Amino acid sequence: MSDRPLKLLLIDQDPIFRLGLQVALEEFPEIEVVNAVESDTFALQVLTELSQIDPEGINLVILELGNGHSLSSQQLGILLCKQLKAQYPHLYLFLFTAIQESGLLLAAKNAGVDGYCPKGTPIPELVTAIEQVTAGNGYWCREENLLSTEVSAAVVSVEELNSFAQLQRNLRLSAIDYINGNLVQVTKKLQVPGQPIIEKAILAGRQRELIAARKLMQFFLTSSQERKQRQQTPEIDAQQLQLPTIVPDRGEINSSEFPQTSTNAPSLLSPRALQSELFASVVNKLQFSLENITDSPLEIDILRDDKKREILYLILQKLADVLDELRESHIEMNQLSSVYQVSLVDLWQAAMTDFFGKFSRINVDNQEIEIVNFLLQDREVVQREILNKIPLVLELFAYLIFQNKLIVDNRSYSSYSNEAKERGCMLLENLLIQVANSIIQPLLNNLADINYIKQNYYNQTLASTREIERIRNDLSWKYRLKNYIKEPQEIFESRYEIFVFAPRGIAKTSIYAHRNDELAQLTGIPLTFTLVLEFRDAIAPRLQSLVSFLGSGVVFVLTKVVGRAIGLIGRGILQGIGNASLPDKNWRRDKERGN
Repeated sequence: MSDRPLKLLLIDQDPIFRLGLQVALEEFPEIEVVNAVESDTFALQVLTELSQIDPEGINLVILELGNGHSLSSQQLGILLCKQLKAQYPHLYLFLFTAIQESGLLLAAKNAGVDGYCPKGTPIPELVTAIEQVTAGNGYWCREENLLSTEVSAAVVSVEELNSFAQLQRNLRLSAIDYINGNLVQVTKKLQVPGQPIIEKAILAGRQRELIAARKLMQFFLTSSQERKQRQQTPEIDAQQLQLPTIVPDRGEINSSEFPQTSTNAPSLLSPRALQSELFASVVNKLQFSLENITDSPLEIDILRDDKKREILYLILQKLADVLDELRESHIEMNQLSSVYQVSLVDLWQAAMTDFFGKFSRINVDNQEIEIVNFLLQDREVVQREILNKIPLVLELFAYLIFQNKLIVDNRSYSSYSNEAKERGCMLLENLLIQVANSIIQPLLNNLADINYIKQNYYNQTLASTREIERIRNDLSWKYRLKNYIKEPQEIFESRYEIFVFAPRGIAKTSIYAHRNDELAQLTGIPLTFTLVLEFRDAIAPRLQSLVSFLGSGVVFVLTKVVGRAIGLIGRGILQGIGNASLPDKNWRRDKERGN
């Protein structure tokens, strides 16, 4: 590729997806997202304006066919492709869509589309596909849920096959759809953090079985007619999606463990590529539910789902800017510890400004105030109570900027090992959630019950004054308990509780950390609580032994002494009752003599 960055235009109706894709693609230095628009009309307007300035201002357009569901909108999308090719013959068109029907894909190809990947494709693979297209090679990836399949099958017309070949093809696609449906579920379970190693190994084995079954279906249920047509179709170099697997901790990882890319793809051994991989993983997880499934209230619970995703995407985007600034400043590792907290505050301020709008105003007590400037007054409180307490931020920054080994759970993980990436993702997800909480916290403290805020940001089921006050009270108690009980307990137990993204929502897990220095600095109530915990741990086994001994004694006395005595007394009473109920033999004999 030339030194000039590849310039893209994104077209997609989903604003959250557009923003997430833009953030992920901009992590690659050779790609520049010039604009991201929601409709064909805006796209044509942008292209017209740019063509007047620079006839080759856009190299490639990434688009969805309409909204991906309506047939009429899909047909309009195909017409747009024809129109773009007619007006801008030099422009490459790339289809990034949820559509997987062969007929529509064939129609799009005939309309001038140069490449295709289904939504859900990993970002590194998407970038490779984009580079293949702009190099003039084309890239048609027929993906059925997870794995890339043969491209020629995607463009084989059903009408060209005889009835038996059609039956084989339908059976193959049906079987593969069923297999991949199960594969999706297994892969999602593998991505859930904190699972036992036995369960993960079982899931990984199940995953391999499904992949093998899929390949067998492709081999045995592909007709000779389709194979012949495939040989006549130019082969497209499509990469296989690399699914998560369980690998032993072997220190440094060789390059064969990464998917092969073209020579024009960014090096997978660069810090920026590592950052891109982690960011892309988080972007994919943000498509899951964001419901809080923990027992700990979060500030972002009050937001609508779309606002939750928006604020998390914005933080991710601003975090990328912060990391770039640190790299460009040529900061040394020994200097990072003195500046990372300042960078964290800058991240908080930049994300807040974009989320609420720099010049957004509201009326409070007949006075116009700027939301952002008003909320920034709580900077010191937010920094002290939330930002400074986010765990392992320094280690995460060092990992992303300098490729340092990641030390988590009292173990050191090589930078590109799967374990390091998994734990790096966990730290990154917790950072996003905590920074999002820190943005909403001053809003709840100062502007919680403003009607404009409730209408534009809140979940409507939580927008009543009563619900707002309940959330505020829950959060207030959370921080009191955390300061006096939860945090001292975590320090004493040498661990951190962090929030992560799981398929069912925002979950909570624990990681080990050496915290003896913090333990030595505890005073007052937190120190007293740790002493109570220590006393409980020290006395509990003795009390248990004493209770066990006393309990054994009581049982012995009750069973051997009291029980036996009661048994003897009871037997005597029963014998007495029995004797009283029978006539005395001597009395009967005397009576007979008298008669």
